[in-house]
Amino acid sequence: MNAKMDTTDACDLRFGQVGIACVRVRRVDAAALCDELERRVRAAPQLFSRAAVVLDLSHLLDLPDDGAVDALLEAVRSAGMLPVGLAYGTSATEALAQRMGLPLIAKFRAAYEPADGGSIAPPAPAPAAPPAPRAAPAPEPILSAPASGQPLGAQRQDSPVRSGQQIYARDRDLVVTGAIANGAEVIADGSIHVYGSLRGRAMAGAQGDLKARIFVSDFRAELVAIAGHYRVFEQIPKDLEGQSVQCWLDGEKLLIAKL
Repeated sequence: MNAKMDTTDACDLRFGQVGIACVRVRRVDAAALCDELERRVRAAPQLFSRAAVVLDLSHLLDLPDDGAVDALLEAVRSAGMLPVGLAYGTSATEALAQRMGLPLIAKFRAAYEPADGGSIAPPAPAPAAPPAPRAAPAPEPILSAPASGQPLGAQRQDSPVRSGQQIYARDRDLVVTGAIANGAEVIADGSIHVYGSLRGRAMAGAQGDLKARIFVSDFRAELVAIAGHYRVFEQIPKDLEGQSVQCWLDGEKLLIAKL
C-alpha cells in the first residue's frame, strides 16, 4: 500500500512590521560599545535584553574592516542583544554585509543615511508651494499628513492593545481609544494619539518624520520614541506618570511635557 504524498506547503513567507532597534556606531571601539549596551540592558532589561538590533556604520568616517565589524557584532552579543543585520548604506556597506553573511535592513536608510548620501541618492525635495495670501493664522490640525504622497486619514484602534500585540499605521497617524498594555507596541509613520492608558511602547515617525508627535491621556509608558530617538520609563520624571502629556523632538532630544 502506497503512502499518500503530503502536498501541504512547507511554510508561508510574509513580510510585516517588525520592531528592531538600531545601534548607531560612532567610533570603532568594541569594548566601549559592549559597556554602553550593557548599561542600556541593565537600565531596561524588559526592552533591550535579547532585543533584535541593526548595526549602523554610516556615521563613521571610514568603513571598518571585516575583523573590526566582527568584533563590534560580538560586543553587541556579549551585551545581551542580538545583531540581525546592517543598516542600508553605500555599496561598500552592501559588500561588507555580503561578506559577513548579514542582511541589509532598508528600513533604517532614511533616518541614518550618511550626510553626503554615499552611493544612495537622497530624495529630491518637493517643489515649494506658492505664497498664500495674507490671512489670520489657522490652528494647526490635530492629525498630521504623511511626509510624502497623498494625505491619508488617521488609522483608528478602538479595542485594547494586548501584551505582545503590535499595531502599525503606515504613512499615517494612529489614534488609539483603548488602553495599551505592558509589552504591547503601537507604531505610526505619523503622529500617535492615545486617549487611554499607555503602559507599553509608542513609536511615532517610524520612517524618520522628525515633526511627528505623541499625545497620551494617561502616561505610564515603557518606552516612547520619535524618528528613532527614544526614552525609556526610567528616564521619565515621576510627576508625569499618569498625566496627559505630549512628546516631541527638539533637535535630537526627545522632550515630554504635560498638556
